[in-house]
Amino acid sequence: MRYGFTTGSCAAAAAKAAAYMLLTGQRKTEIAIETPKGIQYHAKIMDIQCGENEVSCGVEKDGGDDPDVTTGTWIYAKVSHLENVSYEENRSCEENISHGIYRENRGQEIVIDGGAGVGRVTRPGLDQPVGSAAINHVPREMIKKEVLEVCRCVDYQGSLQVEISVPQGEELCRRTFNPRLGIVGGISILGTSGIVEPMSSQALLDTIKIELRQRRELGFDYVAVSPGNYGLDFMRETYGYDLDRSVKCSNFIGETIDMAVELGFCKMLLTGHIGKLIKVAGGIMNTHSKEADCRMELLAAFSIKEQMDSSKVREILDCVTTQEAIPIIEESGKLHQIMDRIAERICYYMEMRSGGKLKTDCILYANGFGELAKSKGAKEWFTLLGQEQGR
Repeated sequence: MRYGFTTGSCAAAAAKAAAYMLLTGQRKTEIAIETPKGIQYHAKIMDIQCGENEVSCGVEKDGGDDPDVTTGTWIYAKVSHLENVSYEENRSCEENISHGIYRENRGQEIVIDGGAGVGRVTRPGLDQPVGSAAINHVPREMIKKEVLEVCRCVDYQGSLQVEISVPQGEELCRRTFNPRLGIVGGISILGTSGIVEPMSSQALLDTIKIELRQRRELGFDYVAVSPGNYGLDFMRETYGYDLDRSVKCSNFIGETIDMAVELGFCKMLLTGHIGKLIKVAGGIMNTHSKEADCRMELLAAFSIKEQMDSSKVREILDCVTTQEAIPIIEESGKLHQIMDRIAERICYYMEMRSGGKLKTDCILYANGFGELAKSKGAKEWFTLLGQEQGR
């Protein structure tokens, strides 16, 4: 199946082309960027509008064979000269970046914001702070990288503003989970790898089985799995284990367990963000939001079990993301007890799904908090995985 490119890649390509045309005065109808995945994206640049101090252009989103509501949508970037940038020296670098402002060592600044059709964050716990445009951190880094590459090529040392817009964004927003998450007025500019991998269920299941079979034929009777890229990054950065050597199971936790049992695996480690794996703690084996979404209800139930104050439990139920709920649980002083119990139940339901044929462990984490919990047998995996990688 054919992969496509994320809204983040489209925004970065449009921004690079607009910056090039603004700083050189030369028309650009095609541009290439390198995605975080290492795959080059060759984008056609359309609807070019040139002014004295700004250039705007668009890129059509191509989602490949993925049934994405944003496929065919136009992602625009307008790049303009900026004389005065509100980069505050008394704020940390991370705080300035969260406001869309990037400063290079030589004082050059790139300001990134959203225009029409790009959502605004109104609730905490999401990738960007309240009040910011819903342009996630990886697309922001991509835009900054591509625009600065143009600046270096033409030896431009001034400041630039980049505004990303999506003319159909407000309408498309209604067909996404953005309103529920507290993102209003448009879609989000997303992507962690820069590419869109086709989400045909059967194709994904076939891929998972092939990867499991290949690993089994190499002689391994244990397997470490994770739903997606964030889990892979967490394991690599925290424990030094490259899960690309293992299996990405997407939302198909139950089917992955079934296939592992069928192929003769004895042990499985599941690593993932609390937002995904909390569902498994309730016996939900397909974690796609269209299948089931009772994250807050499950967090609240586990919190009640650990005798958290009822007012705090109500706060959890009012949250839209688990990331938003974690600080509330932490304030109660019961974070470790609650997360340990969740990890225990995840393993319980995984082993139940396997019919007792798999010994299972899990590791839970959250962005900004790191590891939240790991099951009792998880420590043994660090030795096992380290030996596999020759350490």
